[in-house]
Amino acid sequence: MSHFEAGELAPAKVNLYLHVTGRRADGYHLLDSLAVFGPAADLVAAAPAAALSLALDGPFAAGLAAEPDNLVLRAARALAEAAGIEARAALALTKRLPIASGIGGGSADAAAALRALDRLWGLDFGAARLARIGAGLGADVPVCVASRPARMGGVGERLSTAPVLPECGLLLVNPGAALATPAVFRARAGACFTPPAVLPDGWEDAAAMARDLAALRNDLEAPAIFLCPMVAEVLAALRELPGCLLARMSGSGATCFGLFATSAAAQQAADLLPNGWWRDAGGLYDPAA
Repeated sequence: MSHFEAGELAPAKVNLYLHVTGRRADGYHLLDSLAVFGPAADLVAAAPAAALSLALDGPFAAGLAAEPDNLVLRAARALAEAAGIEARAALALTKRLPIASGIGGGSADAAAALRALDRLWGLDFGAARLARIGAGLGADVPVCVASRPARMGGVGERLSTAPVLPECGLLLVNPGAALATPAVFRARAGACFTPPAVLPDGWEDAAAMARDLAALRNDLEAPAIFLCPMVAEVLAALRELPGCLLARMSGSGATCFGLFATSAAAQQAADLLPNGWWRDAGGLYDPAA
């Protein structure tokens, strides 16, 4: 891959809480969530080429197909259409995030492709315009374009400023199960809706953040456990780890997270989990680093 640029990281999106606040007439659910990023990430690289192509590698590449409906290729075509140019690039996706796992891997990949191709093609569209293009690809793509903490509303596309976050560590764990988002929403059919959360301007430390988040929830956790009981096993294991301040499922699952005071504490705790589960630990992703 020496002819490729260094590439764009596509960090995991983690929903620290997720309230289903209502449902639109078209059937899409309205959400309120606080999203953060890290520590695990895919990688998208781009290079000049006469046509559009996608190469796949990485531990989870086998679950994807480099076909026209792949989100990375759809992102490339959408950006080229917006720019009025032909979609010409050799793209490479290193897939390190589990597929259909509630941490926005596909959306993060699409967002990374938009950023990589914006640079490769010399467009300089800016984050706001890339986010508008991304909204046509999926509700999670806009928040992934900036890969910064954000409050998500609407169906996920309405973004606002997140509270000031303290230093903390995240441990992501997936039991090796894929959960389809539509199936999880269907499993909560008839359930009540939850009001949006009331959040402070910020938290002084991870313990204070965990206390406030503990009063909130992920409304998709119960239906996900109904469909995949292993989610409950992961949550129970996380809660037993030394230093774990909060354990919760992210998105529609099955990936769960443990919140820790520091990235080092999260990394140390990762070694205590059962073998066979995917895990990654560290601090929050900083796109400026």
